Amino acid sequence: MTFMTAGPGFHTAEELLGLPRGTWRYELVAGALRRMSPSGYRHGTVVARVGSRLGPFVEQHCLGETCGAETGFLLRRNPDTVRAPDAAFISNETLASLAGAVEGFFPGAPDLAIEVRSPSDRDADLAGKIAGWLDAGSRAVLVIDPQRARAAVYRPGNRMTSFLRDDIVELPDLLPGWSLILGELFS
Repeated sequence: MTFMTAGPGFHTAEELLGLPRGTWRYELVAGALRRMSPSGYRHGTVVARVGSRLGPFVEQHCLGETCGAETGFLLRRNPDTVRAPDAAFISNETLASLAGAVEGFFPGAPDLAIEVRSPSDRDADLAGKIAGWLDAGSRAVLVIDPQRARAAVYRPGNRMTSFLRDDIVELPDLLPGWSLILGELFS
């Protein structure tokens, strides 16, 4: 594919969407392509466990939609930023605010972005992802760290709540009645 650029060295969301599917996944950060390797086994099992607890709950209670790791969210234009969390929740309220059907990447941030930390994730990169989600409009970012058996929920205004292995994660403002027993993700 030939890239049409948004400026010297910049790529667009449309170009990213047109890339052939293969071994690598990509995100677009301020117009720059970032290649992402496939996740490891432990990371993948934690992502699947979170999704298996979140998706059915959201569907049963008609709260909105959930998305998996392959879903791109267009967070910014000129230069474009497209990120893909490990899982996401989009509320009915957010979906209703869209003008028509969504084609391509979701236009904006999910209400909840879920990131599962990989052993190779650097603190600065993860902090950048969290800030990017919140700046684009996410109401919460849940970061799960399988190696340390802990998690944290980040919210706008630099609010953060930490959870340890035996704790229960709840987000009553986003997902009333949903709870996640953190330790079940790591067994």
